[in-house]
Amino acid sequence: MKQTLIATFIAGALLAGAPMLASAQPQASSQAVAGSPSRLVLDNATRILTTLEARRGEFTSDRTALRQFIAGEFDQMFDRKYAAQLVLGRHGRGASDAEINRFADALTNNLMQRYGSSLLDFNSKLQVRVKSETPLRGGSMVKVSSEFLRQGGEPIPVDYLMRKSGNDWKVFDVMVEGVSFVQTFRNQFDGPLSRATITEVANDLAAGKLQAQAQ
Repeated sequence: MKQTLIATFIAGALLAGAPMLASAQPQASSQAVAGSPSRLVLDNATRILTTLEARRGEFTSDRTALRQFIAGEFDQMFDRKYAAQLVLGRHGRGASDAEINRFADALTNNLMQRYGSSLLDFNSKLQVRVKSETPLRGGSMVKVSSEFLRQGGEPIPVDYLMRKSGNDWKVFDVMVEGVSFVQTFRNQFDGPLSRATITEVANDLAAGKLQAQAQ
């Protein structure tokens, strides 16, 4: 896939909704039973795609409306606080909830402002197929393995790590062609977090002085 990895991470966190044709149906495996994480991947993909297609003209001319839509979906599906804890790694030990939430919000907003509009430019001739659903840690977490199917190209593996948050399953990591959202940003922010506090790094992200990069 030629799109930037970060844009693909965002699409993945939105459960791969953007890259499918409105007329195409998600391809489910036998794992995608009602109420399962893999079923949520497929159902949310359909809902998000329908909205993006129906409001494409509006979103193209009004990027604020697009950001609001993406942010709402992201908050609903992505466990940003848990993902931020994983990104912070050793730097987050002993951090307060306020510090972790500040970093989570700053990282997410930085990504959305810079790459959210790229969802409108995704190749619309892709489909999503769920391959498997694998319980982890005694069933408290799940890995949903899927593929983006391209015409005339090799399938692109996209895997989702999900955990129960209250009564809901939420995504906390997305792996595109084996590249992890969490690991990518843990590597990137290890240096800045070694030199500054979590709040200082979050403030730099919020101010645009520090940018989230895929590599």
